Amino acid sequence: MAEVSHFAKRGASRVPPRIMQNLLHRLPLLMAEFTQIHSPKFTHLVDQLEFLADVVEDFAEGAYLDMPYSAAAASAFAIIYTHRLLDIIPDFVAQISFEDDSAVVRAVLSLYEQDLEKYAHAQHLNWKKITLKP
Repeated sequence: MAEVSHFAKRGASRVPPRIMQNLLHRLPLLMAEFTQIHSPKFTHLVDQLEFLADVVEDFAEGAYLDMPYSAAAASAFAIIYTHRLLDIIPDFVAQISFEDDSAVVRAVLSLYEQDLEKYAHAQHLNWKKITLKP
């Protein structure tokens, strides 16, 4: 998991405010795309992505100001990574297609746990439900 965490941190460091703003405008379409993920092995992935999308949206719109940029950028990176068609494990590979996407999302949730948990509580969300399973 250390390699995935390093990968997520490095990816987050490459998300400037301009990309965050562009992502904000694409979130509705991306979330519609993510709802099409049907993987019995990764049942929480869609909920986790929805949570990260809410983080990005609230941060980019200035609705939640207690989020460090690094946590919001990592959330954005996880969304961007999951959307990519060509990632470490292509999404058309049966059985394991979302393992890399889930690993990146879980790494972000873990790396920025304190900030994201604080956000979840502010939004009256059950943090344990978000992070319960891969």
